[in-house]
Amino acid sequence: MAKRGGFSGGMPNNMNNLMKQAQKMQSKMADIQEELDAKEFEAIVGGGVVKAIVTGKKVLKSLTIDPDAVDPDDVEMLEDLIIVAVNQAIKTADETVNQEMSKLTGGMGMPGGMF
Repeated sequence: MAKRGGFSGGMPNNMNNLMKQAQKMQSKMADIQEELDAKEFEAIVGGGVVKAIVTGKKVLKSLTIDPDAVDPDDVEMLEDLIIVAVNQAIKTADETVNQEMSKLTGGMGMPGGMF
């Protein structure tokens, strides 16, 4: 009797292989995410006046301000530099996480806008 549709029991093996590959990718993604979460990203602005360091989890870890930049008559400028430094460090963290995950996923879109 002829086989129908060309499926000779190979489908379950393909699904098992696909599931194994998905699990392997998920495990690699978790490892990479853990490494990136622990990594630090810094931004220096204002010619070195303000330096911000954030973790891969986007938590501000350190903020350094050059004492010479503290001008009581221009607090607004210092506040602006702090905001820029923190936002740049977070942006660098985001870009690095996205690049690393994109390498693993081959650039395919992930649910929720991730990677």
